[in-house]
Amino acid sequence: MSSFKHKLFMAVGPLVVAVVLLLGLLFSPFRLLPVNQKGIENSATSISTNIMKGEKIYRMAMSEKQTIPFFGSSELSRFDAFHPSVLAKKYNRTYTPYLIGNAGSQSLTHFLVMEGMGDTLKNKKAVFVISPQWFVKKGASNMMFSSHFSPLQTYEFILSGEEDSPSRRYVAERLLQYKATSVDNRMNAMLQSIAEGKSINQQERTYAIAKRQILRNEDDLFGSFISDKNAKRVDSRLKQLPNQYNVQELDKKAFEIGEKSSKNNPFQIKDGFYKTRIKPVEGELKNSQRNFNYEFSKEYSDLQVVLEKMRDNNMDVRFVIPPVNSKWAEYTGLSQEMLNRFSEKISYQLTSQGFKVIDLSNDGKEDYFMQDTIHIGWRGWVALDQKLKPFLEDKQQASPKIELNDYFLSKNWQNLPAKDIKK
Repeated sequence: MSSFKHKLFMAVGPLVVAVVLLLGLLFSPFRLLPVNQKGIENSATSISTNIMKGEKIYRMAMSEKQTIPFFGSSELSRFDAFHPSVLAKKYNRTYTPYLIGNAGSQSLTHFLVMEGMGDTLKNKKAVFVISPQWFVKKGASNMMFSSHFSPLQTYEFILSGEEDSPSRRYVAERLLQYKATSVDNRMNAMLQSIAEGKSINQQERTYAIAKRQILRNEDDLFGSFISDKNAKRVDSRLKQLPNQYNVQELDKKAFEIGEKSSKNNPFQIKDGFYKTRIKPVEGELKNSQRNFNYEFSKEYSDLQVVLEKMRDNNMDVRFVIPPVNSKWAEYTGLSQEMLNRFSEKISYQLTSQGFKVIDLSNDGKEDYFMQDTIHIGWRGWVALDQKLKPFLEDKQQASPKIELNDYFLSKNWQNLPAKDIKK
């Protein structure tokens, strides 16, 4: 019998011990695993969804003075030789671009990411790339939002303050519209209370604090893996650039590389992208975007809550409105007039409240400005760098005068035609 018990213990004992240790780690009130400096450096270009859903890596990175967050979506993953991360490293810039976002990350995701960063964003400069494609009628789709959804960051939002406000109610209402929040019944109930302008009760607060700690420990255990794949991609591009920074020489080089890289199509789209993503369905895409409209969307109000986070953290931000490849837009029937109305509306929302905009929306006709249909590349990165470089290298920290208007949270604003804006 004792022999049987011994064998049984030897068979299941290690598993039991492992489970006990894991539970101990998850419920520990302390942060657990350190991340070395090399890991933080690699995380600047990782753009990993795993990191995006957490907070530990971001807080460590943002605490470093030279780190500049670049918020955006899939354009950040286009690592050609002129990408901001490559230019900054090649020319020993005084700042390090920290890329936040990948395909499908939009304003509401970025709001939650910023919640997870806490006060490490205080007095930070930042770059925020606003893609016109975000501004479809309902904003981020269920699938895209769910792929980036972070319970940890959502509990940070729930616990971030008891004071009722229009933006706090708006965020809770929007989160409740997504399936991702319905999985956790207690979270859902707390969001419902906030959406109704109520405070969570003491029992809910106690639960939320405990749940947040468990999720922080999960982030510590499972969110600390940082791939160096993109860091290596950045390093491999450095040799393509001239040793001395010269705008004319860089633009010429970008033209040459763009021309060489897009020979198999008439749209100046990168050959590989055209071959795999466009050519198989090219005929079906002709005039397929005639009815696309980015003028009316919940995304305008989703962006507004991001602006409030920036104001509260005294951030100095440059918002970038990228163009669409005009050759491709003409083929698909995407209206430049509609894109102009979008740019006018979003620019008004930003500038009327004190934010600064870099509007590149009319540059899609420039040769090799875009790497594909909607993403900046080659000469586009060079042009953007000229506008960002003085801002990012200036050691003076500005305190922009931001005056927010809750009207931009309203359905009236979401559905207002650009022509009806009263300036």
